[in-house]
Amino acid sequence: SASVNRFSMNFQCGTCQSPRADIALHFNPRFKGGYVVCNSLVKESWGKEERKYEMPFAKGQPFEIEILMRNEVYMVAVNGKRFLDFESRIPFSRVDTITVSENVDLELISFEVVRTKSLCSVFPRRQRKTSRRQHLQGNQVFPGTIPYSVPVSGGIYPTKNIIVSGTIPPSATRFHINLKAGEDIALHVNPRFGEKVIVRNTLLNRSWGKEERSLSGKMLLSQGQSFTIWIYCDAQCFKVATNGQHQFDYKYRIPNLQQIDKLEVCGDVTLTQVQV
Repeated sequence: SASVNRFSMNFQCGTCQSPRADIALHFNPRFKGGYVVCNSLVKESWGKEERKYEMPFAKGQPFEIEILMRNEVYMVAVNGKRFLDFESRIPFSRVDTITVSENVDLELISFEVVRTKSLCSVFPRRQRKTSRRQHLQGNQVFPGTIPYSVPVSGGIYPTKNIIVSGTIPPSATRFHINLKAGEDIALHVNPRFGEKVIVRNTLLNRSWGKEERSLSGKMLLSQGQSFTIWIYCDAQCFKVATNGQHQFDYKYRIPNLQQIDKLEVCGDVTLTQVQV
């Protein structure tokens, strides 16, 4: 937005608000001063600020941030150029949540394992120019029409990520995302815009379980807006974020996650990308 003076992105350890969750990396561009602040929050206390007196972002203009986590260092590139390094003050293994301030319109958040040989293509500088569609690789696909389904090869397991990006029509009433194990539905995510809720449930042996509706904050999906839903598979539950902010956890209700073999998306939505 052209009126924004700053925005922030946090790599943090959980979502607790009281006491506030530790933040391993606080990345905070400040347009008024023309610099970017990096810091960490440990036990509700900010550490020493690190400032980069350069502004790679422009108000009202699209951008791409790439962050490589390697050897206890966050290596940050903006729009294909190496921008800064930030030495981690908290072990990477504790980081499980990414939050992005509300004054940013997110188009896509994705995660990938980068092999050592490919590091030179991104850090320190990517020499070639690629379109967004050309750059996305691996198990990311560009969906067709709704209803949409795609196999989940290898099933679900801890550390598995699933990312669904798209646009919600202005007149949308609801849509849903299903993670299926045969005819069972291990995870049913059902945003309902009239009620302003995201309903979650599981279908086992043709019988629905108990609905869950509570959220960690307000519903972040809106009619007429683009979105990215990130489903992270933890040891005990699905952790689901919308547009970079945690929305809810959903404890597993099926015994064998590797039986999950299909992702389905149906309803009032247009998909732009799915990563399984």
